[in-house]
Amino acid sequence: MPKDVKAEKPHHTGHRERLRQRFVKGGADALADYELLELLLFMAIPRKDVKPIAKALLTHFGSFAGVISAPIHGLIDAGLSENAAIGLMSVKASAHRLLKDDLSGKEILSNWTQVMDYAKATMAHEKKEHFRIFFLNKKNEVIADEIQQSGTVDHTPVYPREVMKRALELGATAIILCHNHPSGDPTPSADDIDMTNQIIEAARPFQILVHDHIIVSKSGCNSLRNMDLM
Repeated sequence: MPKDVKAEKPHHTGHRERLRQRFVKGGADALADYELLELLLFMAIPRKDVKPIAKALLTHFGSFAGVISAPIHGLIDAGLSENAAIGLMSVKASAHRLLKDDLSGKEILSNWTQVMDYAKATMAHEKKEHFRIFFLNKKNEVIADEIQQSGTVDHTPVYPREVMKRALELGATAIILCHNHPSGDPTPSADDIDMTNQIIEAARPFQILVHDHIIVSKSGCNSLRNMDLM
């Protein structure tokens, strides 16, 4: 190449800088979903136009939340490298950690909106049912947040005796039950109501309160307590 001819920069170089500046000035609200995905992909894919990749991911997974909540094998199958997939997954993990920290050391019944936000963020986009339990102390502060069981797309086996065993191990005086419906419908089933009542009865001899059972889905959350089902 002649010395007086400069190599042209890739066309996406200026685009990346413009996108970064828009984000700095206006935050996430200044960017469309595909642009926010681009911004995340910049760090993992430094020398490539990522706009087509971001748009393809949104089409494949249906939404920004669907992309961020996708499992690593799903992201790789959609065309991302393992490094890029881990980068996107770390965003979800970081968001969950922030929401969890917001609940730490707080009287949980006075921060119910945060509980619901955390439950939805961590479980709404899961492809299988998971049964989660918040274990609380006498001040109704969270002392443990655990996935008790995982199941199939429409069923999770739950054993009241195992729930009580774990509550006693932790010294919990109250619990909040939570599970997701991958179908997208948060309406409690007859089995959900029956299982809740079984756990309430199992907890009674130990004077452990069951404050609520939250059902989470992509379309929203339901509280059995608020629905007068427990």
